[in-house]
Amino acid sequence: MSDQRSKRERDYGKLPPGQRVIGRILRWGIDHPAIVRKIPRIDSGEWRLIVDGEVEKPLHLGWEDLMSFPSVVSVSDFHCVEGWSVLDCRWEGVSFKGLVEEVRPREGAEYVFFECADGYATSLPLKDLLGGDVVLAYRLNGEDLEASLGGPLRLVVPKKYAYKSAMWVTRIRFMKTRELGFCEKRGYSDTADAWKNDRYATR
Repeated sequence: MSDQRSKRERDYGKLPPGQRVIGRILRWGIDHPAIVRKIPRIDSGEWRLIVDGEVEKPLHLGWEDLMSFPSVVSVSDFHCVEGWSVLDCRWEGVSFKGLVEEVRPREGAEYVFFECADGYATSLPLKDLLGGDVVLAYRLNGEDLEASLGGPLRLVVPKKYAYKSAMWVTRIRFMKTRELGFCEKRGYSDTADAWKNDRYATR
């Protein structure tokens, strides 16, 4: 590790246990070492997002509809369960908290399930998605999000390992009960708390 990166880690003082800093987020299917799924190629003009389930106001959004939401910028660190982290990622997109306020979850809707164009899925408690740093991102560091990084739209949940930050999101369901996603069914932790080194499910 370079002296510069080591200094950055010391300056931040907030790298989760078991993580090391690298220069950029690894691109899925290009330089990511754990490729197991094919990258969907989605034209933003044909992309659709369904937000439904236990909500008062379901949404069926096209790209122009999504762009009508206020744009937010969130700068955060990105932590992969494989042990690497990228500091100071500048995400631009829609605040998830703002989306929640728009759809108005019904009483008892405590979980959110994310479905993706490649068949991937994950879920999180609604309370974990209400922080100001949680975004549905369509740009990274000033550039449109490329397909290999989850474009046109991905979830970003900085406090969790990256398998909770679903790529190629096409449906968001608000639910009363928990449902395990792709990685969680295969032995990864459902809580995925990077700060607690919570990588794998306990039996």
